[in-house]
Amino acid sequence: MGKIIVTEFTSLDNVVEAPGGDGDYRHAGWTDGISSGEEGTMFKYRELMEAEAQLLGRRTYEGFAAAWPAMEAETGDFGKKMNEMPKYVVSSTLTDPEWKNSTVLSGDVVEEVQALKGRIDGVILVGGSSQLVHTLLEHDLVDELRLMVHPVILGSGRRIFADSKELKRLQLASAHAMGDVALLVYTGPDGTPRS
Repeated sequence: MGKIIVTEFTSLDNVVEAPGGDGDYRHAGWTDGISSGEEGTMFKYRELMEAEAQLLGRRTYEGFAAAWPAMEAETGDFGKKMNEMPKYVVSSTLTDPEWKNSTVLSGDVVEEVQALKGRIDGVILVGGSSQLVHTLLEHDLVDELRLMVHPVILGSGRRIFADSKELKRLQLASAHAMGDVALLVYTGPDGTPRS
């Protein structure tokens, strides 16, 4: 059974939009100048290396697909893993993904993700993809939520937590500082994965 791990760069007010500078968001690139140090770099490296597959929304997928094939030479093992690993993109409009080892999931999101968790034994990593993450959280499909909280308040932008029909409880599994960034890791309310 697969384990869905969501990992997000977020502001103190839970904004996840354009942390690296993509798009026309007025605060695009808001992580610039904020360092998670060597520990943060190693955390992201280990996180990707432990994953069996990635699950992405269309916009995040298109950004990754445009960048990573050209970055493999300069990023070594990290770039190679990004390009070689299986990638699943949730989209009703994308039909012919060109990035290596990519599969489109175009049916009902909840059913597609549940089936994917049944097929993949190991970590299915979700990065960015805020609309997809909202759906996964709403349907209790996230096993672990990793928030890299940056010390900035943005005031507007897409947020990691959307309006929900129900109260959601999580268990804080760990919290510690990595440079200027706080890493908060949550699981289900009893400390176990949600699935």
